This record gives sequence, structure tokens and C-alpha cells, in this order.
Amino acid sequence: WCRRTDELVDGPNSSYITPKALDRWEKRLEDLFEGRPYDMYDAALSDTASKFPIDIQPFRDMIEGMRLDLWKSRYRTFDELYLYCYYVAGTVGLMTVPVMGIAPDSKASAESVYNAALALGIANQLTNILRDVGEDSRRGRIYLPLDELAQA
Repeated sequence: WCRRTDELVDGPNSSYITPKALDRWEKRLEDLFEGRPYDMYDAALSDTASKFPIDIQPFRDMIEGMRLDLWKSRYRTFDELYLYCYYVAGTVGLMTVPVMGIAPDSKASAESVYNAALALGIANQLTNILRDVGEDSRRGRIYLPLDELAQA
């Protein structure tokens, strides 16, 4: 689901994606969480959501990150970039913890596990941003904070 969502704004048909298309994608998400999947991929997530205590909010937040990608191609500050990274990657960590679980004998609190998963997702996105600076620039996107670039 996450890959498919990302492909909406980064894939070969991304120039045709509108805010309304993302609204339809979000409605489809709600349907699959209510047990009404559209296709076999949705059915897999719908089945998983029925078996694990997965919260829909991180999925909605990821779609919000895709909405940002439709109109925002620059980030003034690291705080703005960090929020974007939460939306598009930190959410993945939050989505996966209920499925991967926490070992019954773990001394870690659920909060610390969720925080670590969130941090890992954000760190992965920041790494991807650094890796893809050239490609993103050619696509008209600069994810590096503009205030920090101005100081360099």
C-alpha cells in the first residue's frame, strides 16, 4: 500500500494526479479498513488490518504527505522537512509496529518502540533525500532546507 501510494506522486503517471485523486485514494483506504477492498492488494491490507490493531491515522497522514508533494517542492526549514519526513516515512514505522509486535518479554515500553519505529522511518527518508539530491533537483524538487543551504 505504501509503495502504491508513493507511486501516485512519484510514479510514471504522477503528472496526472490531482488532489481529488488523493481524496479518492483516501476513500479507498477507508473502505479497505472497513472490509471493502477494491483489489487483491487492498484485500491483503484489509485482512491484515482485521487481524492486528492497526490505526488508520498513519495511513491518512501518508496521504497528506503525498498531498504536500503535489504542490510543495521546497522546504524553508528543517522543521518543515521533518514534518514532511514524518508524513511520508515515519508513518511507515507506525503502521508496522502492530504487525511486527513487541516481544512479550521485552522491557521496552510500547511508547519507546513506536518512537524508535518513527525515528527509523524519518531517518530512512532523510537518507533517501540525501541520496536523491540530483534526481530530485532535475524534477524541480529541493528537499534540503533552504535556510541551511543559504548558510552553506
